[in-house]
Amino acid sequence: MKNLFLLFFFINTFLTFSQDNSGTCASRKAAKTWHPKSASLSVAEIAETEKYDVHFYNLDLNMNNISTNLSGSVEIHAIALEYLDSALFELFESLLISEVKVNGIAVTYNRVSNKVRVPINAQAQTNFVIKVSYAGTPPTAQTNPLGGSGLTAGSSPSWGNKVVWSLSEPFSAYEWFAVKQSLTDKADSCAVAITVPDSCKAGSNGVLENVVPLGNGFTRYEWKHRHPIDYYLISVAVAKYVEYNVFANPQGSTAPVLIQNYIYDNPGTLPNFIDEINETADFMELFATQFGPYPFADEKYGHCMAPIGGGMEHQTMTTQGFFEKTLTAHELAHQWWGNNVTCASWCDIWINEGFASYSEYLMLAALYNGQQANHMTQVHQSVMNQPGGSVWVLDSLNEARIFSGRLTYDKGAGIIHTLRYLINNDNLFFAALQDFQSTFSNSTATGLDFKNHVANFCNINLDAFFEQWYFGEGFPTYQVQYNQVGNDLLLEISHSASMPSITPTFTNPISLRLFRQGQADTIIRFDITSNSQLFTLSNFGTLTGTIGIDPSNWIINGNGGVSADPTLGLNDPTLASLPLLEVYPNPSAEVLNVKGPNEKLTYVIFNALGKTVKSGAFTAQTQIDIQDLPSGTYILKCSSVSGQNFIKLVTIK
Repeated sequence: MKNLFLLFFFINTFLTFSQDNSGTCASRKAAKTWHPKSASLSVAEIAETEKYDVHFYNLDLNMNNISTNLSGSVEIHAIALEYLDSALFELFESLLISEVKVNGIAVTYNRVSNKVRVPINAQAQTNFVIKVSYAGTPPTAQTNPLGGSGLTAGSSPSWGNKVVWSLSEPFSAYEWFAVKQSLTDKADSCAVAITVPDSCKAGSNGVLENVVPLGNGFTRYEWKHRHPIDYYLISVAVAKYVEYNVFANPQGSTAPVLIQNYIYDNPGTLPNFIDEINETADFMELFATQFGPYPFADEKYGHCMAPIGGGMEHQTMTTQGFFEKTLTAHELAHQWWGNNVTCASWCDIWINEGFASYSEYLMLAALYNGQQANHMTQVHQSVMNQPGGSVWVLDSLNEARIFSGRLTYDKGAGIIHTLRYLINNDNLFFAALQDFQSTFSNSTATGLDFKNHVANFCNINLDAFFEQWYFGEGFPTYQVQYNQVGNDLLLEISHSASMPSITPTFTNPISLRLFRQGQADTIIRFDITSNSQLFTLSNFGTLTGTIGIDPSNWIINGNGGVSADPTLGLNDPTLASLPLLEVYPNPSAEVLNVKGPNEKLTYVIFNALGKTVKSGAFTAQTQIDIQDLPSGTYILKCSSVSGQNFIKLVTIK
């Protein structure tokens, strides 16, 4: 979701963890498995709803585009997971129930405020159907301060069109239909039928199977979605629309995918947005190559316009206020990140919003090359407007915090960019994303699920990265001091943290751009293990120009400056006693002979872009075959078990 108007807070009286140390990273990690499901149910009531599993919602509603007043029925098809004497679901109290049936038989039910219990008396693994007939007016923000966004009537300030639309994320589905609001209980499918005045169209999820004129001034739109769907992604939108369709041909789809658009029936609206709408096909085709096949290719994608300040990624049919490339790309990316794989807890909304936000960058890089750099700069600047805040959401009932633009969206996108830098192999990075989408398809996942999956897939340890960037707070500010000693360049890379009491050290690598006399600029990647480290670049040559810190802007970071220090390293006993690393011949076309201290060492050869091209281990000395490497300048880094780092520039002829 990319909404600007959701500014109110959800408050809940129950917490399942101590708040005495809520500001510390340790307490955040201790609380990371807390999964509240509702802003209105107690812990015991949440547990009660977990005794059954929903597999189908069938909504049959009467609506218009002027008022949120509605009537109709909802069927909840479910299965008992244990013996079930009664089932608990939610429906806002302003919606009056006329009848409840269980398996076709009217029953007496118990209702307290928004909580409805109906007798089931079903053994474990028994299917049952609850049908709720109801009518009324859903709440507004004034009548329900803890929500009020479930169903809204409004007029477009730009085009004047009147619309009624739903927006249930995160806790407002119960404001317009009977529902179990649990992220981890996706329905297997849903059907939404909306009867509206003949002058209107009604959009929803999945495939429009029937449009039935009723002959009384009303028409019934029958939608069916045959994929697992979370409660907050079921949607309706009613207005005087015109339909405009385009098609995409994404990789992995056996046929063109329909992009079905319900646009305001206004002579100027479609011509104004048609080019932006058409680009949706390009975005879908791009994301299919990066994330895997479009998850709902057998049905459709589409948009329903409504007067909101952004968009809401309703499954297969986003509700969107206008069309602009980053907004449209963001909401489309949600079909993978948020819909196919949904956050298992609002604590982990990063699974939805961080990846959808990063998809804006990916779209710009692929289709508007040159615009992505400024976009990422703005993302980083937004994060650094304040010193603290984690991507992981501690207070997952606080809607303003769940949808924090600075933390959930911008920092969420920024750390995915850093993760890509950490993996240092784009083919592997995107393969990991695709494998995650495949593994967790039609399901839910936490941030730790993603971390563990990618770590295993890429064979990389992500513990420190998630500790510092996901659960931790703040960002580093880097400072570089240097000293030229003969042909050697001594570098001290240090950093301070914006929230040192929570995250004092950031151990992600950092790259520097270095200029040598008579040579092209070189980007060297340095592994960071502490807040201040010394590095020696042997046989570097003569430094010219300014050293650039993180020149490709991979890391959210402040720049503390670069300065010369003629005393650097001269009085450092560790540096003074370092044995030389010998590399010969240099330049070479066939082999590099490497001789270092008499201990175990590892080596990595990077190309000028910082990509690993060779790696290995040896004791004291080795010979590296370089015949398969193209000509050019490379960085050879050797690290000893005693913690010494040696970096040499080598030329391959």
